[in-house]
Amino acid sequence: MYARSAARTVSQARAFSSSASRQTNVTVLGAGGGIGQPLSLLMKLDPHVKKLNLYDIRGAPGVAADVSHIDTGSEVTGFAADKLDEALDGAEVVVVPAGVPRKPGMTRDDLFSTNASVLRDLASAVARVSPKAHLLIITNPVNSLVPIASRVFEKAGVYDPKRIFGVSTLDVVRATRFLASVTGNDPKNTPVTVVGGHSGDTIVPLFSQSSYGKAVTGEVYKKLVHRVQFGGDEVVQAKAGAGSATLSMAFAGAKFAGALLRGIAGEKGVITPTFVRSPLYLDQGVEYFASNVELGPNGVEKIHPVGPISAEEEELLKVALTGLKQNIEKGYKFIE
Repeated sequence: MYARSAARTVSQARAFSSSASRQTNVTVLGAGGGIGQPLSLLMKLDPHVKKLNLYDIRGAPGVAADVSHIDTGSEVTGFAADKLDEALDGAEVVVVPAGVPRKPGMTRDDLFSTNASVLRDLASAVARVSPKAHLLIITNPVNSLVPIASRVFEKAGVYDPKRIFGVSTLDVVRATRFLASVTGNDPKNTPVTVVGGHSGDTIVPLFSQSSYGKAVTGEVYKKLVHRVQFGGDEVVQAKAGAGSATLSMAFAGAKFAGALLRGIAGEKGVITPTFVRSPLYLDQGVEYFASNVELGPNGVEKIHPVGPISAEEEELLKVALTGLKQNIEKGYKFIE
């Protein structure tokens, strides 16, 4: 009995070691905030992380000291406000949750003025110090900030559209969880692809592509779509001015970062929705779009088309494309 248990332990350890054979240096910008702290914790647990640098205008050294006590292999260092370049030195993946959170009554676009400036300055530093890093943008509004970051990199002469991502994973997590609740299933059996953008009615959950989701119709379907699109409002209202979706967003951010790290490590078939520079709807003036993307050492390896969708989803997509075009133009207007 003991021998079998020991053999299993050795086998699991070897599997763990193999899965983490290619480790990556990761920097979190905004590590002291409501998303940044749990995100930093989750990144410390990822076996593909070699070195974890935590930066914020306040609190990052304390978060780093705390997280560094966790018994996983990565080394953690915290950086104060005047050490941004040092935090980015050698970074291969940069995750950005920095910015102000939503409050009751605010939309993601209400955050634009402040967060656009924050993202512009951080992206400028990344382009200067670690221009080949994969940049993962969590800060909202993602639909406008990804174009801003792209322009910053273009102006710096280091733009690679395969390495700039808008993290829309929370929409996928919500759609999967909410569909599981409606159908009475385990979420692992109800994966949902979510396309479009990462704000309100630019979010298009493709329930028709799920064996369980296609059975949801009528008012139940409409309420389910609305909940996915505006699920963040539930959290903002429940926290009554004390914050927005921080824990679920940290989980979603770490989930996407983990997928990218696996792709960088050489794992094949790592596919997940993310908001990137995309050719799918370029003919309609939409340069950035979230759809299933295969991730690998170069970042975006392949952008998958949306695929067959229902009539209801066709209508949702039309609305989403109109909103996305406006969001993207807003980002470009800010940076220019």
